[in-house]
Amino acid sequence: MTAPAPARKNPDAGVFDARRAREDFPILKTAAHGKPLVFLDSAASAQKPRQVIDAVAHVYEAEYANIHRGVYELSERTTAAFEDAREKTRAFLNAREAREIVFVRGATEAINLVAQSFGRAFLKEGDEIVLSALEHHSNIVPWQILRDMTGVVLRVAPVNDAGEIELEAYEKLLNARTRLVAITHVSNAIGTVTPIREIIRLAHAKGVPVLVDGCQAVPHQKVDLQALDCDFYAFSGHKLYGPSGIGVLYGKAEHLEAMPPYQGGGDMIRSVTFEKTDFNVIPYKFEAGTPHIAGAIGLGAAIDYLEGLGLADIAAHEQALLQHATARLSQVEGLRIVGTAAEKSSILSFTLAAAHPHDIGTILDGEGIAIRTGHHCAQPLMDRFCVAATARASFGLYNTTEDADALAEGLRKVLEIFG
Repeated sequence: MTAPAPARKNPDAGVFDARRAREDFPILKTAAHGKPLVFLDSAASAQKPRQVIDAVAHVYEAEYANIHRGVYELSERTTAAFEDAREKTRAFLNAREAREIVFVRGATEAINLVAQSFGRAFLKEGDEIVLSALEHHSNIVPWQILRDMTGVVLRVAPVNDAGEIELEAYEKLLNARTRLVAITHVSNAIGTVTPIREIIRLAHAKGVPVLVDGCQAVPHQKVDLQALDCDFYAFSGHKLYGPSGIGVLYGKAEHLEAMPPYQGGGDMIRSVTFEKTDFNVIPYKFEAGTPHIAGAIGLGAAIDYLEGLGLADIAAHEQALLQHATARLSQVEGLRIVGTAAEKSSILSFTLAAAHPHDIGTILDGEGIAIRTGHHCAQPLMDRFCVAATARASFGLYNTTEDADALAEGLRKVLEIFG
């Protein structure tokens, strides 16, 4: 099998053609209930382009061996491809060094790694961690586990009625006991883009490190870690059009070097006796066992694909699509958009007076339209808006105005049934 072709460049600078990009996604040619699939759940997990599928297949068909261990050619080639994916990720995020990129299973594991390694090593009873009301459960529960183990205190920055973080209230939470801020870049539930640079600046002014959950940011905007100057940044490959089971924790080298390992096993060691273990250098100190080799290489292919299309062009397309969809849904009787921040990413979360979100999702599914319904792993945020659940449409680079129009028409059918 020959190596997969690289992602094609967008020949029309500044003009993004979603219809042409759709041709790269085989699953979008399939049907749901006999109707063309309209996939509007990319915030949960994005679909995969042929370039990523081919890259993963190529690993298993022509270039698979365990890495960092073998002296034979095949292992050395696979190791080189794996480490090349790490360098692609570093460049994609503009991190300073490749050793600041740790491969993990996803953002959930990345946050748990920081909670259990950084948190248990450097935080003690009475120390405070500041979160926000926007957080996904994956950026709440690990800190609650740490709280129950160590006695740290969790403080929560509130959001206003639009779903925006109240910066003044956040700043007041920062005090001499604050040891960490853990906060989202973009809300998975309502699409709010947080003022992350100001959040980081305010924390650093008091000497407080910041962890950023970037799952919903990296697929939709250019992320420059050196410009942000955050201390940790986490995201999942499957939301970035890459494979599932692979993710990234970025950490400043000085933090990663000071932190103890999160898990023990092979490849994270230099030497082992029954009396003592000497640990490997970063990032390998945090990559115990055989990693998701094909997943990391597939993530590198996804990064190649996105950069080939142009992140700025993708972002402009998605913002135009969000505006179009917002206008269409605003015309639907009894529809309430939950989350109306001035800065939003490509997520529309809503309720209908006439129907429960689960009923909305079921009827739309019958029309071939896939959306997410429920609390979106953000129950505290749902409580803030006094709803048990919402229906959520989330857009990716492959979505078109026709998809948004199909959603609006599908909601009219919901109203016909429940109206």
